[in-house]
Amino acid sequence: MTDREMLPSNWQQFVDTCQSCRQCALGTTRNQAVIWRGACHAPLMIIGEGPGAEEDARGEPFVGQAGRLLDLLLKAYGLDEKTYHIGNIVKCRPPENRVPTEDEAKACRPLLAKQFNLVKPKVIVLLGATAYKYFTGGTEGITKIRGQWIEKNGYLILPTFHPAYILRNNRERVRLWEDIGLVRAKLEELAILPPLIVQPEMPTARK
Repeated sequence: MTDREMLPSNWQQFVDTCQSCRQCALGTTRNQAVIWRGACHAPLMIIGEGPGAEEDARGEPFVGQAGRLLDLLLKAYGLDEKTYHIGNIVKCRPPENRVPTEDEAKACRPLLAKQFNLVKPKVIVLLGATAYKYFTGGTEGITKIRGQWIEKNGYLILPTFHPAYILRNNRERVRLWEDIGLVRAKLEELAILPPLIVQPEMPTARK
């Protein structure tokens, strides 16, 4: 993670709180809390569902196959680690990589809210139906809502497909690619990033 060697005191306190959290049963089965990677403060916050086995082992979100695909797309659009902060709805791995329950998401919500206040993003990307449901309370299917901006409390929120879904359904890869393009365009519109000089090409997924 960037900024890890010299964490501000408020961030270190937050990390310690996450690592000691036992507000739900996931805290007793995981190896470690998986909190974030990227920048401590960033205009773009990307939120997924929850950590998997590789993330649980390494302590960072989106470091497996899905994360590598996400990194390829972000890099292609010139979005580097200083631009984004990646986290999850829950910080502990659900057993067998199952979907977090409503109670687990609710138990982790105060930590996510604190994380959100520390990052202070302008744009939020929700990866997959679970992140969309638990972050917004919406019930629409991700296929219906993806690629549509939601403005809430002064924040711009974009739901899109989870990269793990794209690895299973490669024909939808162009949709995720288009949505990351919308994010780049929005950051340019907000004068956070300069316009791209060269139009990026969609990279080939690596497994």
